[in-house]
Amino acid sequence: MVDFDVQLLAVLRELAERGSVTAVASATHRTPSAVSQQLQTLQRQVGVPLIERIGRGVRLTEDGRVLASLATGVATAIAQVDAAWREHLGGEAGRVDLAIFPSAAELLLPGLLSRMREHPGIELVLVDVDVSEDEFGPLAADHDVVIGHRPDGAPPAGREALETVPLLREPLDVALPPGHRFADRARVAIGEVVGEAWIGVPQGYPIDRVLTAMAAATDTPPSVGFRTIHLPVIENLVAAGHGIALVPRYTSGTRAPGRFRLAELADVRAGRRIEALVRPDRAVRPAVRTVLEALVAEARDVTA
Repeated sequence: MVDFDVQLLAVLRELAERGSVTAVASATHRTPSAVSQQLQTLQRQVGVPLIERIGRGVRLTEDGRVLASLATGVATAIAQVDAAWREHLGGEAGRVDLAIFPSAAELLLPGLLSRMREHPGIELVLVDVDVSEDEFGPLAADHDVVIGHRPDGAPPAGREALETVPLLREPLDVALPPGHRFADRARVAIGEVVGEAWIGVPQGYPIDRVLTAMAAATDTPPSVGFRTIHLPVIENLVAAGHGIALVPRYTSGTRAPGRFRLAELADVRAGRRIEALVRPDRAVRPAVRTVLEALVAEARDVTA
């Protein structure tokens, strides 16, 4: 039997997820030197190299990657024992850190907070984030629950070690200004609009990937005059006649009447998936499970 300190496994796991000793040190409130010493100690205990030098940094060896993946199971098992004990002592209580991007917050946050009034022992701490599709997964290292989104299709790489809780699929519609030649249409084809002037989101964001796919399908590069992460700004620009945009149906639909029109894309199934991303060891905590259940219930009501 290998004799090693399981507490050191957490450091190896953090290195696997964060990619550098400096990042691990910052996240765990240690010095880089202390992190390096703990990794060296773990290597001595298991008897095989776990990390190797690459340039000025380090990376995991194959053995290191295997042990880091096993560390997730160890952390989850410990968390399950802790969760069972907490439930024995009185159930759900504690702090849950929830990171959520703005348009999902518009949809889900008011109802979620109302539901959480039934759980006064849980302190829900909200963090506003808005990042590209690929960056939501890494945020789960620093937050108990991360609400992310992605376009239809395969999820981005790097989420294999996370639990993914589907919340809802939100269709994407084309927002058209008043007076646009298609403003009275309920549906438009890709070929009819892809060559228009667009108001977009930054490259790498889920909605932009849908626009890129539309362009590829028609061999027509989109003309994007302005990009912003702020959905209300996009809507205001469309309403003022400065272009058209892809927008989420449920979120923008409440602000569309009298300002701009929404038209469904006729020849493509365009949408975004809103999901909760959680580390497995955090997902077993009673307070986190309660928040996830409330999110699922609220998402169900939004799409009902």
